[in-house]
Amino acid sequence: MRTPWGLILLLWGAGLGAAAQYGKMSVIFDLLPQAYPQAGPALGWIVSLVGFVGILFGVVAGLVVARIRYRRALLVALWVGAAMSLVQAALPPLPWMLLTRIVEGASHLAIVVAVPTLIAQLSAPKDRGLTLTIWGTFFGVSFAILAFAGRPLALNLGLSALFLAHAVYLVAIALTLGTRLRALPVEGAQPVLSLPQILRDHIVIYRSAYISAPAIGWLFYTFSFVSILTVLPPYLDPADRAAVMTAMPLTSIAVSMTIGVLLLRHLTAVRVVEMGFALSALAMVWLLLTPAAPLACLALAAAMGLIQGASFAAVPQLNDQPAQQARANGAMAQMGNIGNTLGTPVMAYALVAKGYTALPLLGGGAFLLGLVLHLLLGRLRR
Repeated sequence: MRTPWGLILLLWGAGLGAAAQYGKMSVIFDLLPQAYPQAGPALGWIVSLVGFVGILFGVVAGLVVARIRYRRALLVALWVGAAMSLVQAALPPLPWMLLTRIVEGASHLAIVVAVPTLIAQLSAPKDRGLTLTIWGTFFGVSFAILAFAGRPLALNLGLSALFLAHAVYLVAIALTLGTRLRALPVEGAQPVLSLPQILRDHIVIYRSAYISAPAIGWLFYTFSFVSILTVLPPYLDPADRAAVMTAMPLTSIAVSMTIGVLLLRHLTAVRVVEMGFALSALAMVWLLLTPAAPLACLALAAAMGLIQGASFAAVPQLNDQPAQQARANGAMAQMGNIGNTLGTPVMAYALVAKGYTALPLLGGGAFLLGLVLHLLLGRLRR
């Protein structure tokens, strides 16, 4: 079996579009009051609604995608996402804008469940660690592109231009994948979609040491990564601040794509994730002893890079059936959204109460919990 690299990169491109469903609102958040001057605090929902949909329906997305098949789910999600961006380009009244964000949240979930499942099935076994590590960079790369090109586009041509560009991009990806991507063969029984079955599926997923393991680790990674990058800047030396904050996500991606891929050729993905958690906890000790030291920040980013790619690679290593992989990816979406949603408020509250010391203690505690739970789940699997 040979890996279709062009198709893998197209699927990764679909992930960039999914991440942009978050990022496009984040990079222009300070500009939104121009379009909705009376909205006030309600504007926060424009960013967060996509995440709340993920929390509520992450596992459901895994069931739905497995039920309607991965190619069809992905293409429908891309077209729905494009339609929502097109509606947003008209800058509709706030209630309608919020409704588009709810629908967009469903589209986002379907993409982030279907794409890694497809990548795992299409990749040759020897390349799977690399392809899923590439997939794991989609959020960081998309946010970097939006910061570099998306925000200037909105500033120069208006908010509608950014939404239109996103719609055109999703249409282009959908049209290209529609001709290139073939449906995977049906493997195993398709899940039943009913409320009792959805509730049972949550229990099955989180009782399984195989299906739930990547998601459990992902919860503590997202809790720490987003919150640390959000609250760290004020503690950095102003002369180093911009350089360190730019270098941290890039370092994380670079380590994931190089050292992480090399380790995955010799170790299991779970072992690489555990190594990443252990090194991240040690980096937090460094940050406790030398507050906000730039080298310690970069060491932390490098260690977190090991967790990033290997977590996605763990899904097919632990689950060999596509339906199980879809459930595991749905659980990762659910836990990732919980981590993203809770991380920054919890960290900010701890900093107010305890000052800088709370950052390495809380972050280090989260990394240690991720490591311990992975070790416990590994023992259950054995």
